[in-house]
Amino acid sequence: MALSRHWEHFEHQADIGVRGIGGTPSEAFEEAAAAMMAVMVDAGAVAEAEEVEIRCSAPDLELLLADWLNALLCEVSARKMLFRRFSATVKDGVLTGRAWGERIDPRRHRPVVEVKGASYFGLKVAQMEDGRWMAQCVVDV
Repeated sequence: MALSRHWEHFEHQADIGVRGIGGTPSEAFEEAAAAMMAVMVDAGAVAEAEEVEIRCSAPDLELLLADWLNALLCEVSARKMLFRRFSATVKDGVLTGRAWGERIDPRRHRPVVEVKGASYFGLKVAQMEDGRWMAQCVVDV
């Protein structure tokens, strides 16, 4: 039986928490990325027109999550893009990922909030009692 996966937000003072849940750490990272993008824009309005590759490494899963989310934000800023779908493979402290999206069109995308970065506050990647993985942190808005 496949374990369900999803993303969610959680409250944190003036900032916003993002949480991804999946059957593997890789799936949880993908869902955390989707949660972060959903803070910024209705991802349903974003086309999967371009693919961007992302690679990062860190000594543990928590730091790798923060690096992944911040690398995505760098791509948003540098390429003036928004993303709809994410793929991540996490193995031995290295994340190899992809994000699919398109250039920002303010008339169609109507960005809601600018996410400045993934913080180390609330940073946690862990396997839950039901066997699924959770990846979360607070993003600065």
